[in-house]
Parts: sequence; C-alpha cells; structure tokens
Amino acid sequence: MAKKAPSEQTDVSIRQRLAGLSVHAFTASGAVLGFVALLAAIEGRYTTMFWWLVVALVVDAVDGSFARRADVGRTAPEVSGDILDLVVDYVTYVLVPALAMYRAGLLPDVLALPATALILITSAFYFADIRMKTNDWYFRGFPAVWNLFAFLAFVWTPNAWAVFAAVVLFSVLTFAPVAFVHPVRVQRFRLFNLAMLGATGVLCVLALWWQLDPPPPVKIGLAVATLYFLLIGLLRPKT
Repeated sequence: MAKKAPSEQTDVSIRQRLAGLSVHAFTASGAVLGFVALLAAIEGRYTTMFWWLVVALVVDAVDGSFARRADVGRTAPEVSGDILDLVVDYVTYVLVPALAMYRAGLLPDVLALPATALILITSAFYFADIRMKTNDWYFRGFPAVWNLFAFLAFVWTPNAWAVFAAVVLFSVLTFAPVAFVHPVRVQRFRLFNLAMLGATGVLCVLALWWQLDPPPPVKIGLAVATLYFLLIGLLRPKT
C-alpha cells in the first residue's frame, strides 16, 4: 500500500487545519518582526530595534503553548514547528543583533567583520546541532542569545576590544560541554529562575525606557541577573 502524505495521515476538520496553520503563521511572524528590527538597526535606531526584538521574544515565548493547544503535529504535520522556530530565532537572536553591533561600532574596526562572521557561523552550527539541548532541558553550550549579548553591550558600552574578547569567548563556549539553564523548561530552581527571568525583563524594559542609558541601579541589576544565568548551569546535577 502506498504511504499517505503527511496531510492525509490524520483526519482533521478544515477548522482544525486552519488553526494549526495559523499557529505556524504566528511563529513565522517573528521573521517579519526581525525584518522591521533589522531596518531600525540599519537606520541607527537601536532602542526601536530592541523594542521590536522584545515583541519577537514574546511571540517566541507563547507560540509553543498555542502549538500544543492546536495540536499542530496532527493538524499541520507537513510543517515542522521546530525548524520554523529555529529559522525565525536565527534572524532575531543572531542576525539582527550582529548587524547592530557591527553598525554601531561596538567592535574594533579592524576586527568588526571577522567578529560578526564568527557570531553568524558559530550560531548557524549551534542551531543545526541536534544535541543543543540535554534530556533535562539545559542548553549544551552557549545558546547563541546574541540579542541579549548585544543589548548588554549597548547598555554597558564597554571598550570595543572587551566586546571583541567576549564575542570570542562566547563563540568558543558555543561548542563547550557547559550547561546553560533554560529558565522556563528546567525544573531545578524553576520558580526562582522564572522570578529572575521576570526581574530581568523588567530591568530590560527600564533600560529601553531610558534609551539604553539607564541609571546605575538598573545596570547593576542587569549585571547580577546576567551572572546568575551564566553560572546557575554549573549547579546542574551530574548525570
């Protein structure tokens, strides 16, 4: 017997199928948000760029619950939500912030292009790595959150060579056998991780409110939250 196509393998109503495809379209809308953010970066409107990336993060945060409710694996099985999510994330997590740092001169002029290439290539490898998450939902290696890296670089405005050194460090950590916490999925310290994530979100909004030049308490709070999320993975139980 001939194998049925994915769309023929399940008996779903037109309404259910439209719901499943709508969820995929909602996920794909993150690419549009990334494009608008990219335009803002090209025009040097970095606060606006980060606001659009925040909206993209919200879409990324909620589309999974919509996908489960619509049961997209059954109602729209020919579209891989996981692959679609990775495509959009590469735009918003990697491409846009890399361009922003290059465009804003946060990297040394002589090494700006090589550093940007390093971000783009290592992140592409990471997003294609089927081992990027552990069985207990930690990230294996630095999870290519260059949007957060760029945000902190704009807020703290360190020396360009310090930014370059950090780019090299985290690019290397992308392939290191080091665990980084997924604050939503990891069960260990989950409530505290979520609280820290919420506090970090508030601090980021405040920094944007002050046009990426917030008062010292906000900068210090962001530094503490960053160190927490960088180091909490070290407490992952040995398996």
